[in-house]
Amino acid sequence: MNRAYYHAPVAEFLQTSASTIIGELTRNFPHDLLGTQTRAWEVEIAHLSTALASCPDGHVFFEFQIPRIGKRADVVLLLRGIIFVIEYKIGADKYDLAAIAQTTDYALDLKNFHGGSHSAPIVPILVATGSATADVQLVSDSDSVFYTSCINPATFTNVIERALAEIEAEPIDADLWIQAAYRPTPTIVEAAQALFSEHSVDEISRSDAAENLTVTTAQVANIIEWSERECRKSVCFITGVPGAGKTLAGLKIATERQRAEETSRAVFLSGNDPLVRVLREALARNSVSTAQVGSPLTISEARRKTEAFIQNIRHFRDDTHKDHRAPQEHVVVFDEAQRAWRKEQLSSFMTRKRNDPNFNQSEPEFLLSVMDRHDWCCVVCLVGGGQEINTGEAGIGEWLKAIQAKFSHWSVYYPDQITGPEYDWDGDLEQTLELIHAQKKAGLHLSVALRSFRAEELSHFMSAVIAGDQHGALELAHKIPNYPLCVTRDLKTAQAWVKQHARGTERYGMLASSGASRLRPEGVVVKIKAEPEQWFLNGPEDVRSSFYLEDVATEFDVQGLELDWTVVCWDANFRRHNGKWMAMDFKGTKWQTVKDPDRQRYIGNSYRVLLTRARGKVRSSTCLVVSPPMPHVTQLGTTQFTTI
Repeated sequence: MNRAYYHAPVAEFLQTSASTIIGELTRNFPHDLLGTQTRAWEVEIAHLSTALASCPDGHVFFEFQIPRIGKRADVVLLLRGIIFVIEYKIGADKYDLAAIAQTTDYALDLKNFHGGSHSAPIVPILVATGSATADVQLVSDSDSVFYTSCINPATFTNVIERALAEIEAEPIDADLWIQAAYRPTPTIVEAAQALFSEHSVDEISRSDAAENLTVTTAQVANIIEWSERECRKSVCFITGVPGAGKTLAGLKIATERQRAEETSRAVFLSGNDPLVRVLREALARNSVSTAQVGSPLTISEARRKTEAFIQNIRHFRDDTHKDHRAPQEHVVVFDEAQRAWRKEQLSSFMTRKRNDPNFNQSEPEFLLSVMDRHDWCCVVCLVGGGQEINTGEAGIGEWLKAIQAKFSHWSVYYPDQITGPEYDWDGDLEQTLELIHAQKKAGLHLSVALRSFRAEELSHFMSAVIAGDQHGALELAHKIPNYPLCVTRDLKTAQAWVKQHARGTERYGMLASSGASRLRPEGVVVKIKAEPEQWFLNGPEDVRSSFYLEDVATEFDVQGLELDWTVVCWDANFRRHNGKWMAMDFKGTKWQTVKDPDRQRYIGNSYRVLLTRARGKVRSSTCLVVSPPMPHVTQLGTTQFTTI
């Protein structure tokens, strides 16, 4: 990876001609070079040649790559232990909010994911070359990332001199710094955009996780190629630890098949409608924004392309139910396969919604029957554990029963972990696997989390809270000491708190359980559905976006997606009583105890989903707003939550 198109000690930079530096930048620039880019480099080089004349002991990097964001910072300057991230806006006469957020994002990305920058102070600087004189202010947050200084060229040296005078820092070896590991934790949207743009997962992911992902997807690719070559039909089950990137693995498999020959095209299916809608829109917008000059792409064209690639399982089912021919795709990737519907649930739906009273198949059986129309095919099932949040979800056993009963001619591949308790709801998977002569493949398990260590521990911590394991929660709390977990009974306090702490384009939003019926007095109405694409993707100026903190998203809207900062509005449908959690439903005019074990599990899992949507990186948080009917907050099972 070419981290910077040009870098050198400041002393060498000052002695090198602008034409030589621009020649090196041009040589490394991967796209067609526009005149505006060359002129921008000329301005930046001329300005820094003057501004850094008194600081020859630093090291300068031009066009420094920020992989997770997929962009390059104009300049990074290492000087006496301080990292200056410098973004130029040539000709700008004001400081645009988007430009400030962009500069802040670069600094935060280095702090969060670049090994050489974790402990160093970082000073982001936005230079608007046509702006008036600006006051120099240096204000640091708790993570030693300073707020972006907005200046003009004339006051640039004032910022540098003030930072050197006020900030204590350990020296940084520039050669070691640029070689330091970059371990990003991309959101599923960022990862999908990279894959769809034909970038490698290695560019945006932790190396250990990327290697694990590569092994798994390569093994599936081999099975797909064998199935096509031998004219066979196959099912692959992929499992993984929380946050291991099962959805990302599925997207990688599907995108690689999209670029393969016509005979092995793939479709990515999910019953998670908000995830499908967000991914489609994100990919479409990204395709438009990255379209090459001279080859414009309309948003409608981009949406049609992504809609063919990522589909809701219900729409795929409806199409193939009406049309009895084999579908166009020979490879189907089914996300959250354990959540496929049982026969009773699907038959009821088809009778009520599709006017087909004779339908008598489970979702796994129907999907397999559709793909069985081909001479060869491969179905890839992505399997999550402990994530069931809805009535009628079948579990993996339903897939195996369908194979045993009607598709014994199919080849089945699975990892050893699939017989664990988080996947084996009925306790008989191992016996069924033996009966269908399935083959065990170790590479089909994702054992390394894509998410950060903090996010993994946060997930375990929240699971302990939901399980009522106070001792386990307290032990795990010590492993996330700097992750702010706050609680308040005042919604406005929580909203102000996340607004105050989020920086750059860090996204925040308001969440609540779908059963939170008595939050309406607080203005939180779960019955009014958020628009997932607008809520997750639009900016703070849009009233439909999560930033506005008006529309609330439920567990059904956010499962599989992430925010940086969350306000979780906690209602009385999941409450502590006599040292245990009670699941409740609001019926008529009062709360009623839920006695069905499945419903109890669904309600508990809904809060587990909500509490783990904040990403767990260096700067992110969960802020709880506990409604008045709840018992005292200390009964949440841990003292980790701080009252604000």
